[in-house]
Amino acid sequence: MDPGDLRDEMVDGIESRLSVDDAVALAMRTVSRTDFVDDAPYDGRSEVDGTTALAPEMVARLLTALDVDARNVPGDAADSGAEAVGTTGDADESAEDAVRSADTPDAPGDVLVVGAGVGYTAAILAELVGETRVHAVDIDRRLVYAARSNLESAGYGGVLVDAGDGARGLPDYAPFDRILVEAAAIEPPRRLVEQLAPDGRLVLPLGGPEQSLAVVDETGSVIERCGPVAFKPLLVDGEQGSAPARNRTVREDAERASEPGYFAKTGWEQEWIDWDEQLRRR
Repeated sequence: MDPGDLRDEMVDGIESRLSVDDAVALAMRTVSRTDFVDDAPYDGRSEVDGTTALAPEMVARLLTALDVDARNVPGDAADSGAEAVGTTGDADESAEDAVRSADTPDAPGDVLVVGAGVGYTAAILAELVGETRVHAVDIDRRLVYAARSNLESAGYGGVLVDAGDGARGLPDYAPFDRILVEAAAIEPPRRLVEQLAPDGRLVLPLGGPEQSLAVVDETGSVIERCGPVAFKPLLVDGEQGSAPARNRTVREDAERASEPGYFAKTGWEQEWIDWDEQLRRR
């Protein structure tokens, strides 16, 4: 079956179960998912490059809650997206759309994605607001390289993807009209709230074992709940899966880390035990 037909079938199924913003649905019909997910791209969540690629239905929920289309997308941008349905996107046309949008009085605001993952969500946002207005940050440098490569292949090389602690955002590029966090936190990270533009909108999963998708305003207040979700926790520097566990007192070399990153038994919560020193004391 033609990839465009498969995307249409995917979105039709999502729309039969959810209320999805029209512009989000249009962008999902346009962006090639196979550039980001090789194995069963139109099914549920998948493990890709050591991370979880969100299911298309979850992407639709996140972006509908983010509400970029109703506020930010100029009419001509939506029209250009409509013409692109059934294609994988053209890099030159996307760049021209972004420049044209930036020159209009109703130009869309910048968007930050915390947790670049495979880059699919950033590509959908690039269709909505223009690729040069989309920024993504991920704590895992390996995933940053993978997301950059995927976005370039899909025709969205203008999206900026940087490595860093997502809870700190990207202050050099702030303020952001919209911030989307693809990981759970107990409360909205203060630095992300501070990087919201006036009337900005932060969307993230809030909670521990039990989470809900929350919409937060520029004051840090939760203004809307959009149903239950289940995401992995937002990692801080030293907890990424590709790095050794961080220790409060003694630097932990890779060969000393029994398990890497977030799941290590030592690190953040416990002081490092120097077992060689303990044995010498016997």
